[in-house]
Amino acid sequence: MNMTAHLRGGLLCALVLVATPLMAEQKSAQDQHFVSEASAAGMAEIDAAKLALKKSQSADVKTFAQHIIDDHEKANATLKKLAAAHQLQLSDSASLTSQAKAKVLDAREGSFDAAYANNQVSAHEEAVKVFTDAANNAVDADIKKFAQDTLPVLQQHLEMAQELVKVHPSK
Repeated sequence: MNMTAHLRGGLLCALVLVATPLMAEQKSAQDQHFVSEASAAGMAEIDAAKLALKKSQSADVKTFAQHIIDDHEKANATLKKLAAAHQLQLSDSASLTSQAKAKVLDAREGSFDAAYANNQVSAHEEAVKVFTDAANNAVDADIKKFAQDTLPVLQQHLEMAQELVKVHPSK
């Protein structure tokens, strides 16, 4: 082998050694972003559902809210284990946008049920986008599987929220 071939081989090895940590760092940042966003959204859904249990007068809204609490608490527990196993951080709280929406819901005069149903449609449309992206593009196999497994539940929540909007339209 000539000197040029040795140099190319050495350069290739150096590039691989430099690129590997960068790829791992990028993967970790992507995974961290998903875990933070998913955990914040899960907490926001639980908070809004607890508010609905207190403020709603409608049995169907309360049933939906309890369903949301049960499913999101289960998903959050799984996400917590996944985050710990991969040394990723969960969000400390619901996103500021979600907190602002919850305050608006809490202060709402008029049809709380219509406002809650509309809130849940938009929240679950966003969650479906986030989880679809992770289900299709996550590099980490465990995170990808979590997103794939959770996505059908979120899609069901979206359909249920859309039905609530029909039953409790804004006036």
